[in-house]
Amino acid sequence: MFNPFFTTKPAGEGTGLGLSLSYDIVVKQHGGSIEVDTRPGEFSEFKVILPRMAATGKAGADR
Repeated sequence: MFNPFFTTKPAGEGTGLGLSLSYDIVVKQHGGSIEVDTRPGEFSEFKVILPRMAATGKAGADR
């Protein structure tokens, strides 16, 4: 589901790039992960987990 152009929509109703882009940003750029729990016809739950980074000494770094 994280592959570019994967979609469950009919042809011509979406490119399916959303999850692929999300994966690239969360996992590849920030070292996080995305967990998925789904029951077809009932729900889909996505958990985005991002690592906490150590303070760098700059103002606002502890936010």
